[in-house]
Formats: sequence, structure tokens, C-alpha cells
Amino acid sequence: MTKTFPGVIANDAVDLKIKPGEVHALLGENGAGKSTLVKMIYGILKPDAGHITYKGKQLEIKTPAHARELGIAMVFQHFSLFDSLSVVENISLGLDNTVDMKKMAAEIIEVSERYGLPLDPHRHVYTLSVGERQRIEIIRCLLQKPQLLVMDEPTSVLTPQEVQKLFITLTRLAEEGLAILYISHKLDEIKLLCHQATILRLGKRVSTVNVDNESTSSLAAMMMGEELAEIVKQQAITPGNVRLRVNGLNMPALDSVGISLTDIHLEVRAGEVVGIAGVAGNGQDELLKALNGEERSRKTESILIEEQHAGKLGPNARRRAGLASVPEKRLGHGAIPDMDLVDNAFMTGFHRMGLLANGLINYPKTRDFAQQVITDFSVKTPDYNVQAESLSGGNLQKFIIGRELTQQPNILIVSQPTWGVDAGASQTIRKSLRDLAARDAAVLIISQDLDELMEISDRIGAICGGRISKFYPTAEMTIEKVGLLMAGVSLEEGETDAA
Repeated sequence: MTKTFPGVIANDAVDLKIKPGEVHALLGENGAGKSTLVKMIYGILKPDAGHITYKGKQLEIKTPAHARELGIAMVFQHFSLFDSLSVVENISLGLDNTVDMKKMAAEIIEVSERYGLPLDPHRHVYTLSVGERQRIEIIRCLLQKPQLLVMDEPTSVLTPQEVQKLFITLTRLAEEGLAILYISHKLDEIKLLCHQATILRLGKRVSTVNVDNESTSSLAAMMMGEELAEIVKQQAITPGNVRLRVNGLNMPALDSVGISLTDIHLEVRAGEVVGIAGVAGNGQDELLKALNGEERSRKTESILIEEQHAGKLGPNARRRAGLASVPEKRLGHGAIPDMDLVDNAFMTGFHRMGLLANGLINYPKTRDFAQQVITDFSVKTPDYNVQAESLSGGNLQKFIIGRELTQQPNILIVSQPTWGVDAGASQTIRKSLRDLAARDAAVLIISQDLDELMEISDRIGAICGGRISKFYPTAEMTIEKVGLLMAGVSLEEGETDAA
């Protein structure tokens, strides 16, 4: 399969074979061509050359509706659900034929129970966790009785427990003869779940291998063309002055589905990386907005930046005070989709990078700033004039984090820094965060990736129900202990201290 776009060959004569009953991994760095390939399989894009043979017949897959007729289903990385509608209403909208709602609800219950994906068809989507929302997408596909299921980064927003349940379901589906094409950057998951792996690099197929015969390191090396550099964390750091301090922060939820922040206490010192773990939906987004000024505290003394009261300051004032942040949601929050990379670079960098003079934007300097981010963080893009929404998820994440790191903030707060990012880019981002701390910045990371937090943080705690646990030296912690904190259990008393 070959597909070209202006200035780039996304797929260059790529071969791929999947058998019934096989879980086949599709691996590659961000921009390697994975999404382009599966979009051709699902009928979203048309190949420039090459062909598809499906169940022994060569054919052209004209549209996604045609793909579904053939028995090809796809679960996308970003869910397409209406929050105000129920589960059964959302599923019926995703099907091509008119359906009887009562009969559909019964089918949803039957399929969800059979495959261990419990789901109430009458609950509204806004009341569901991220993991439950993903079940909607999977059940919608299974109701179509597919022979091939394509899954794009299915575990990127799931808890370890939800991942375990998903893998049990996928293994059972494969045993029943379903072919599964599985895209993920988490190589330990690939080792656990998949039989074969096809590796893409720069739009070309590098190899197809038996996963059992490979290590995570060898798979990463094939993806990148080189071995991963190891992150070196100082064994014993001596933190400097407190750069960010939070004293008894209370923020009531803005709506019925939000999480209230209750009695938040934390401090981050110069030279250290502090990690906050947590199951999705426990107040992470609310905490980020409270710290970066998107939502302001009623008490100015509840948040201190460089020991100056900042609780009532807005985002720009906090940036001028030295605080930068990276939200979890890339498009629409971290970057404006239909603006180019130059304008997106300007949006947060105009003050610290000196891009504004007498009310006028210095565009040559702004373009240089955008190009520096693209170069330093290996963002795969034709140039800086493309819209943010044209970048792959991982490349956009590299751009957004690079934009903030290049500004050399005194305090950096990052939510889900390597979500959906390939192994090489993950390592680059994590090393950059450690390097920023080594230059006396205070770094706070909010992440669901426990391995990530254990690797790069100096102290670690967890958020549960809008409350934050005590923080402990990471060297003294285990995944199991962090899991207890995520559940709101105090390590000292063994009792629940968060709702």
C-alpha cells in the first residue's frame, strides 16, 4: 500500500498480513504511517498504489460503511460519543441501519456480559468513566459481528485494572477467530497480548516478527533504528527553594459531573520532579486548571508562586511569574486546531520569548521559535505553516511540550506528558523534563502511567476523589503502594482518607 500527501510519503509500498484468530501489532514512531495504513484498510483514505485482499478476494474498500459491511470494524483513539445521550442512543447512531431501541438495549446487555464488558445501556455517557466509554466503542463494533477489528491506542486512557479486563476480552475474541490489528506504543502490552508485529519506520515496513522472539528493547530499536537512551536520574538530589506551594486549596466542582478539590496541600521545590498518580476522573483536570489559573481560587494565599500569593491570578499573570503548563487535551486546549504551528507557538510564548513589541507580533522571531521547537523535539511536519490538527497525536504532543520547555519556565506542570507518544519520543520528553529540573526548575507531573512516574519523579503521591495523598520518596515506593494511594488508602494507617 502506498499513500502520499504533499511533501511526505506516508506509506511506501507497505505489506501487511493478518490471519483469523491473530492479534497483530502495528508498531512505529509517531508519523511512521500507522494511522494512514489503517485508514486505508477502513475506507477513510484511498491508496495511490497497492491493493487489499480480504478473505481471498482482491477488492477496493470505498467507505467506512463499506468496510463495516465487509466485517471490518475500528475503535478509534479519540471517542466519538455524545455526552448527553445514553449508551444505547450512542450505539444506535453508530450503526448503519435503523434499529429497535428496546431490542438494541437487550443485545448490548447480552454482548457486554458475554465478553466481560459490563455496561448499562440506559446510562448517560457523561456519567461514565473513560474506560466505560471505551466499552461503548468496542460493543458498537462487536454488534456488527466483525471478522477484523482495528484498535488504535486502546489503552492510552485506561487504568491498569481496565487494561487487564480489556486484554481478557481481546484474547477471548481472538480465540473465537476474530483477527485483531492492534496499534500501541506500550511495548510491554504488545509482548503480553500480540502474536505478530509489523514495524513501520518513516513510512516503510521494516520487518514483521514473532513477538515471542523479541524483547521490548529490540522492538523499540526496530521502530527507531537505534537503541533507546537510558534516563539517568540523580540518586540523591538536594532540592532548592519551594517554587510552587499550595495551602489548603478548595475548589468546588463547576458542574454536576465535575470533581471538587478538597484541602489540597503540596509543594514543589527547585530541582525536583514531583509525580501525582491517579485513576482518570479523580480531579486531575480540575487540579491543573486551579494551578495554571484557568480556574481562580477564592483565596489568593492558597497558591504561592515563588512565595508570592497567586491564587487569584489568571493564566497570563502566572506565566509572567514563571509558571507554564501542558494540559491533557491536545487539540482545543493545548493547541488551537485550525491555527498553524507559528501562531500556536505564539499563544503561550509571546511573553517569555519576547515575541510581542508595542502591541505588534514579531513574526520572524515567532517563526524562529516555532522552528526551534520542531527541530529540537523532532516534530515530524512538512513545515511550521501547517495547521495543528494536521499533525499526528504524538507529534502534536512533542510540539506542545517542546513549546513550553523551550521557554525555560521556573515551574512546569504537565498532565499526561507521554500519552499516545512512541517509545523514542517518550524517552526524549522524559529526559527533557529531568533536564529542566536539573536546571533548578520545579516540575510537577500528573500522569496515569505509573511506570513513567516511578522512572522520573523524585517524590510521588496520588489524587483520589479530589484529595491528594501524602508524598513519598519514589525510591521507597512500589507500584502496589502507589496503587493503594490511588484508591485513597493511607499507607500509615491502612485506612481510606479520600472519598
